[in-house]
Amino acid sequence: MAQTVSPYLCAKGAADALEFYREVFGAEELFRMTDPSGDGRLGHAEFRIGETVLFIADEYPDFGAVSPDRLGGTPVSLHVMVKDCDAVIAKARDAGATVTREPADQSYGERVGQFFCPWGHRWFVAQAIEDVSPAEMQSRWESGV
Repeated sequence: MAQTVSPYLCAKGAADALEFYREVFGAEELFRMTDPSGDGRLGHAEFRIGETVLFIADEYPDFGAVSPDRLGGTPVSLHVMVKDCDAVIAKARDAGATVTREPADQSYGERVGQFFCPWGHRWFVAQAIEDVSPAEMQSRWESGV
């Protein structure tokens, strides 16, 4: 098996979060396991956005699995490449996200917008608009372009 890294999200209402990701990103749910206690919590689920597999679960504070809401925010951002940044940001807004950065062309060759989903996770949504080398990115940044 190849070595991979999969983001593991925690959300109050993880099943609803999965539905949001399906609606906004076209996420494909691979499988889910519900807590056998009967409390309705989603113990673990896996879903795919593009080529990336992500994990999600409801909160389990007894062993440190807590959502951004409980922590007062998140320092982590998820960056998703899409074909149409504006359309995805519009879908996210319509589905209840808080858009914090409207789509705009960036000097590093992407059109980027940003939102917080209703579960407190920060998502950058980007589309490639230009092929820019790392040296050119640095040059543009230094010159304020």
